[in-house]
Amino acid sequence: MADMRPLRDELQATLDARRDLGPEYEQALVESFVERLDATIAARVRAELDIHGPRPGKNHKSSTSALIPIALGSLGLSIPLTAIAASAAGPAGLVMAWLAIITVNIVASVAIMRGR
Repeated sequence: MADMRPLRDELQATLDARRDLGPEYEQALVESFVERLDATIAARVRAELDIHGPRPGKNHKSSTSALIPIALGSLGLSIPLTAIAASAAGPAGLVMAWLAIITVNIVASVAIMRGR
């Protein structure tokens, strides 16, 4: 693992500055440290990608096969949700339940397809 000393020194400097400046500067100090931490992580990721190369992309078949459990789970949950919504809130509840089911499926599908 890479030398963690510079990051430890950064954190110690941030903690020392917080002690010297007081709590009113805490938010700015935390944000500054997080930016430096983010830059360090990004540099390490770039270095690893330079060494090993990017991961191979997922194929289309594995992406679409991830939709099957979501669709089946949706159908399985839709039966009791339909019954509960219709009995508790009537037609309005039924429409809202099905809109929620449809929305979840669309969002999941888009997320899976973008990830492929």
